[in-house]
Amino acid sequence: MVRVKPFAALRPPRSIVTEVAAPPYDVLNSQEARKMAGEKSLLHITKPEIDFTPIADEHEQKVYDKAVENFRLWQERGWLKRDSAPCYYVYAQTMAGRTQYGLVLCAHTDDYAAGVIKKHELTRKDKEDDRMIHVRIQNANIEPVFFSYRDDPELNEIVSETVKGQPEYSFTCENGFGHEFWIISDPATIARITAIFTTRIDAFYVADGHHRTAAAARVGAEKRAQNPGHTGNEEYNYFMAVCFPESQLKILDYNRVVKDLNGMSDEQFLKALEEDFIVEPAGKEILKPKGLHNFSMYLGGRWYSLTAREGRYDDKDPIGVLDVDILSRLVLDKLLGIKDLRTDKRIDFVGGIRGLGELVRRVDQTGMKVAFALYPVSMKQLLDIADSGNIMPPKTTWFEPKLRSGLAIHTLD
Repeated sequence: MVRVKPFAALRPPRSIVTEVAAPPYDVLNSQEARKMAGEKSLLHITKPEIDFTPIADEHEQKVYDKAVENFRLWQERGWLKRDSAPCYYVYAQTMAGRTQYGLVLCAHTDDYAAGVIKKHELTRKDKEDDRMIHVRIQNANIEPVFFSYRDDPELNEIVSETVKGQPEYSFTCENGFGHEFWIISDPATIARITAIFTTRIDAFYVADGHHRTAAAARVGAEKRAQNPGHTGNEEYNYFMAVCFPESQLKILDYNRVVKDLNGMSDEQFLKALEEDFIVEPAGKEILKPKGLHNFSMYLGGRWYSLTAREGRYDDKDPIGVLDVDILSRLVLDKLLGIKDLRTDKRIDFVGGIRGLGELVRRVDQTGMKVAFALYPVSMKQLLDIADSGNIMPPKTTWFEPKLRSGLAIHTLD
């Protein structure tokens, strides 16, 4: 079972929440962040390179020092204030008429080490190292990770009752997504939430934030080694997460664009595809995949439907059933010579939130040669893979909306 605890969050006063709250550090580049960041924006803490002219390298020591300075100033100026007692929180996000409700809590680093917090993607050490530095220098989890868990009716009911009350925050961000936030401060409710998680919820699943999760666990281990009186209950053993029941989450497609056809002409490539796919021309109108094992391809100003032939996938294998695996094996590797999706510069990835029109734009206007649209992975597939101990291919899942940073911050002391 998972270990959780409430925490006394640092968070902005209600009157300035929209000025402080910001997109996650990794969805904006430095130029976009500078353009968006107002005086009080958390981006000055999560992307402090924007405070230098010209914009500095985000890995320079002066940039890390600026992050620490800004975090201190935001607290001194009252732009971030600490709650008087440990609480749980409910964070709701609304997109396209669908709302998902997550519990904001602290998870235990030991659960990550023990595999009770389950991942479905590999991490890169350089990205882990960067996030670890931020956690270490701030002594805080500035941004939450995004977890899921299997539904529990009683937890759903507690959340349902909580959101009947007046939210602490309620606003719409620049993307048109709604964000609401409630505080759970009643001691009996807090105790019950803790008890349910620690006796009935057998795992958390990392939906988004694999590098932040790994970095938090590494900082916890580092602090443990430095403390001869370590008990396992210190605040540094915990890190902040927003946890959603799996029934409320929806994964968007995560599509691919490639720069060339590995020396083949369009006609040769289409012919080569026929060995493993039923290839059907579909004209110039945007074409969405019809279901599992069906792909849409944009090439030479036209869309094509690609349906994987029987025997090219294994519906009984949690990895072999995935369309990202089919595409990687039979097209990207076999035909286009792309062996490593994480390092090959010939391939790029487009989150489903951008729509399939973005694939057309990338091919027609930016020099990419071919685009592939995939049917999205289901939450069941994600959980099955994590439970089996397998790892999805890179860039498989895209969750939207992204968690807004700055609504709550967890400090490690």
